[in-house]
Amino acid sequence: MKNTALSHIHESLGAKMVPFAGFNMPVQYEGVNIEHETVRNAVGVFDVSHMGEFLLTGKNALALIQKVTSNDASVLEIGRAQYSCLPNNEGGIVDDLIVYRIKEEQYLLVVNASNIEKDWEWISVHNDLDVEMKNLSDDYSLLAIQGPKAVEAMQSLSSIDLAAIKYYHFEVADFAGFEHVIISATGYTGSGGFEIYCKNDQVEQIWNKVFEAGAAFGIKPIGLAARDTLRLEMGFCLYGNDINDTTSPLEAGLGWITKFTKEFTNSENLKKQKEEGVTRKLVAFEMVERGIPRHDYEIADANGNVVGIVTSGTQSPSLGIAIGLGYVPTALSGIDSEIFIRIRNKDVKAKVVKLPFYKK
Repeated sequence: MKNTALSHIHESLGAKMVPFAGFNMPVQYEGVNIEHETVRNAVGVFDVSHMGEFLLTGKNALALIQKVTSNDASVLEIGRAQYSCLPNNEGGIVDDLIVYRIKEEQYLLVVNASNIEKDWEWISVHNDLDVEMKNLSDDYSLLAIQGPKAVEAMQSLSSIDLAAIKYYHFEVADFAGFEHVIISATGYTGSGGFEIYCKNDQVEQIWNKVFEAGAAFGIKPIGLAARDTLRLEMGFCLYGNDINDTTSPLEAGLGWITKFTKEFTNSENLKKQKEEGVTRKLVAFEMVERGIPRHDYEIADANGNVVGIVTSGTQSPSLGIAIGLGYVPTALSGIDSEIFIRIRNKDVKAKVVKLPFYKK
């Protein structure tokens, strides 16, 4: 079990620690609902240093990224980031990721912790373009400072105007006394804020300064459980739940990051799927009757036939209702379609709704 550079701090704060993607991670401190509301209303800090970082450098770096990712990275200017995925050859997804353009011929790929080795091997196999690849995952830490008060609370720690960093933009700048820190507006909560990429030997000092600066704003450490409820209220996909090696980006509602203006892994088959239409879709639903949907619960139609599966589900702390995501046949994917979640052998009524669940 790996530790992050901050695991000892989480333990000292009384966090409940759990194994996650091979790391010893804080799942909660005070409780999921309190932590969730802190991020929605004030500012909270997640240690997400388990995420993976790959640096791709060279004149063919873009060409390699274009080859292995579904989105069109050619539109990225320096200081811009892009959500994308790595399609496999069978119509599924190797991983979803964020691509950052750092310099003219240099890109940073941020991948999911559970897929670091798989992604590295996948991209390496396709690297016949002499692109220099570095796996920085073990050397870098990542803090997500999220919430509507994040910018105001952190402004004293940097000389740049944090409010000027637009969504999916980033700056390489000074932060908390260190130079060349990546400050990125690429949050996973839907409540604003940004993410800080720094070296492992810097992160503890940065953590301490972040909490000093945020003290007057009600800043709190936040665990992975609240991260999951926050992202689910926005309808953001989680790899391993809502997308995986068998789900197509088009089925998952990720057509917007699947650009057929270029060729990429399996693009021909995915283009054909787009033209013919998918047979199932990932939908958002809320419970009409009492019950909480959970990962892998069956979804049934009005006649009791099992037609799909829940990929994510919870009791929404912000909305006070039970919500979820799941795959259903296209015929049942329209807004207000009636579906049933099988909870302890009982079919409990739900309806398909439009994302996001949580609207600011």
